[in-house]
Amino acid sequence: MFLKILKSKIHLATVTDKNLYYEGSLTLDVELMKKAGLNPLEAVWVYNLNNGARFETYLIEGNQGEVVLNGAAARLGEIGDKIIIVAYAWVSEEELKTFKTKILFLDEMNQIKEFYEKALSR
Repeated sequence: MFLKILKSKIHLATVTDKNLYYEGSLTLDVELMKKAGLNPLEAVWVYNLNNGARFETYLIEGNQGEVVLNGAAARLGEIGDKIIIVAYAWVSEEELKTFKTKILFLDEMNQIKEFYEKALSR
C-alpha cells in the first residue's frame, strides 16, 4: 500500500510578482526549491492565506527571493500575499520508515529563517 504524504512545505512565502500572460506556473527561488527537495516542473499545491485560494501548478526556477504567480495563478493572489507551497509524494509503507518531510519557514524577504526535516511518528 502507498500513502500520500507531505513531502515538502514552504511556509509563509511572500508573493513578489505576478505575470498573467506568462505560461502557467509558480516561479520560485531555486535555492528554496533545492532546500525543500523540489524540482523544476514538479507539481505543487499553493494555499493563499490572504484570500483562501488553493490551487495546483508546477515550479519554474527563479532568482533569489522570487515567488511569482504566473498565468491563471496570477488571478489567485496579489503581490505581498502570504502563501504556503506544498508537495506530496506517494510513499510505500517500507519507505515510511526512513521518509522525512522537509519544512521551511520564511521571513518577509523569502529567506529561510527555520528549516527542519520531520520523520513520520507512529
